[in-house]
Amino acid sequence: MRSAYQIKLYSSRVRYKFSIRRNITIIQGASATGKTTLVDMVREYENNGADSGISISCEKECVVLEGRHWQQDLSLIHDSIVFIDEFNKFVRSEDFARDIRYTDNYYVIVTREPLENLPYSVEEIYGIRLSGKYGTLKQAYHEFYRLYDKPAPQEPFIPNTLLTEDANSGHQFFHALADITGRACETAAGKSNIFAWLQAHPESRTLIVADGAAFGSQIERISMLIRFGYHCMLYLPESFEWLLLSSRLIDGREVRDILQNPAEYIESQEYFSWEQFFTHLLVELTQGTIWQYQKNSLNPIYLHEGNMQKVVALLPPVVAGKGDE
Repeated sequence: MRSAYQIKLYSSRVRYKFSIRRNITIIQGASATGKTTLVDMVREYENNGADSGISISCEKECVVLEGRHWQQDLSLIHDSIVFIDEFNKFVRSEDFARDIRYTDNYYVIVTREPLENLPYSVEEIYGIRLSGKYGTLKQAYHEFYRLYDKPAPQEPFIPNTLLTEDANSGHQFFHALADITGRACETAAGKSNIFAWLQAHPESRTLIVADGAAFGSQIERISMLIRFGYHCMLYLPESFEWLLLSSRLIDGREVRDILQNPAEYIESQEYFSWEQFFTHLLVELTQGTIWQYQKNSLNPIYLHEGNMQKVVALLPPVVAGKGDE
């Protein structure tokens, strides 16, 4: 399953209209914001069709997954948009992460807790807000909005340490950049270790570089540290491989088309996260060329001054070592 899909749900009381474009979409927010109502409407329509008084408009079938027989039910769901309410604890399990990995569905999950086993994007975490009322029936219109925007420092931010999520090619590139700009560079050796690293270095002015395509489970607690006064800032490109592709070092119409509209090219059944897709694409495009890319060890050609500058030109000033963003 690929592409973006618009979903419209209508009843006599309320309506929702939103789009999803990745295999995992997270809905968060406080009680009484309409999260459960959304899932209830999908369930009602699934069970009773037009007799439910609910209308659903979407290119794909919308269904609800719940209960203790979820694995059996999941095995029968294909090419659909699957809604899961927050009381279903199975979404936090390794079994769930394993079982949905190669399915051809998209998943819309209501949860207030981070889902450590799932690689979901920071850009696909939403809340629901009321944005207007229509007619005498007091129909409420809900729209989705991103809960997490890029945090902006309250004062000029000049980091002394650059912390990368991984210890592979991305770290090697940013370590070379840190050497040029006179900063330290360390690796957390995994996104789940970033929080502990920051707690262990509370006085550090830290710039965190991580793959936004799979950082969703970490964003809440890192944002909490920022709110509590930790001197840190996030830079979250889709992935390091996405950054290299965006630099046009490996150029071509196909690459530009994919970067402009990745949802049209990334098959959810093959790639659990967009980071995996961009890694595969870069490896495939550079195989047998001077640009040959390996995730574990960075080809030195990417560190040549002119090539490196093409990547650096895409970075926000604070990441490139030019002061506050």
